Amino acid sequence: MAARKLTVVLLANLKKNAPHLPGEPLDAHDDLDSDKTLEALRVSIEAAGYRVVIMEGGVDIVPQLRRLKPDLAFNICEMHWGDSREAHVPAILEMLRIPYTFSKPLALALAQDKPMTKRVLAFHGLPTPEFQEFARADEPLDPKLKFPLFVKPAREGTGMGVDGKSIVHSEAELRERVAWVIAAYREPALVERYIEGREITIGIAGNPGVEHSWRTMTDGRAYGGTFEEAVRGGPFHFFPPLEVDFAKYRPEDTPGIYSNLLKVALADDFHVICPAPLEPKPLRELQRLTAATFQVTGSVDVARVDFRLDQHDHDKPYILEINPLPGLSPHFSDLCIASEAEGIEHAQLIKGILELAMRRQGVPVPAPVKERAPRRVPQVLPEPVLQPA
Repeated sequence: MAARKLTVVLLANLKKNAPHLPGEPLDAHDDLDSDKTLEALRVSIEAAGYRVVIMEGGVDIVPQLRRLKPDLAFNICEMHWGDSREAHVPAILEMLRIPYTFSKPLALALAQDKPMTKRVLAFHGLPTPEFQEFARADEPLDPKLKFPLFVKPAREGTGMGVDGKSIVHSEAELRERVAWVIAAYREPALVERYIEGREITIGIAGNPGVEHSWRTMTDGRAYGGTFEEAVRGGPFHFFPPLEVDFAKYRPEDTPGIYSNLLKVALADDFHVICPAPLEPKPLRELQRLTAATFQVTGSVDVARVDFRLDQHDHDKPYILEINPLPGLSPHFSDLCIASEAEGIEHAQLIKGILELAMRRQGVPVPAPVKERAPRRVPQVLPEPVLQPA
């Protein structure tokens, strides 16, 4: 008797279905997903041997989930409104006691609140640019902050609210930009020291024990293992570093920042370097800081951490933010590009994420499905045709 296929509910928010509020910015829902992404995920989850049901995340999922009784939820919901909107669906899943992929509500809410994330990083002595959160445009500027400064919404992703005017060089520019962010996004503005230099992102996977925590990562010690080892509970796996190749873009498109324009409007013609050229020692330090950010924010399974290397200070790395709910569109999202660069296909990546979540929550991982070998049919070869000598 064949074993029952486990049911995975794929929870997502499609950009085309997003509700709109009057006066909201044009990029308000640029972090939501497309039909193409959902179809790629469905194919990869089914390839791993699971039954897939796709469901739009929202207030009506509770009765639907109760009827479906899924074995696991593959959650990529960003939701639509609120300071902690990425935490909404995981909170529902926890109330219903349905295991799910990716981080818990607290980690997702923390990562979405960039100033709070930076406070946690600073508490642990991890390098992040000096910053100030502005609830009003007329608040006094911290004298420790020196121009140029970088201004962005405090609780958005996908480069939303980030463009060439985000870099400010004077108090007048600062006030104008902060006022615009607060009015447009109806939330505080994050102002931080602008780090001029390379932008690197590093993906991480794994839920290892304390013997593989970031505190054990010292120079000279082996950092991480294979993706398969991480999935089975071994040390972290670090995907190849990815660098935004700003030199390939027109100066008018980006003044050296990974803006919303690059991430969305120009995404089909993106320019990245992966693996990014880094010497072994700086790479190990970036991996250590990636693991540190992952663990002190309470992230699990998979995430991506963004850095800037200060070209005025020997490429010293600074942590910009962590994304514990990274995009998963094949050939498009940063994490997928990085995994593909080391030969990990989309189906293998998604299968690994599912198994990481299952092992973490005590859900038995099904044995690999053995395909039945096709019955061999004797091949009848045609009579040879003799060619004249």
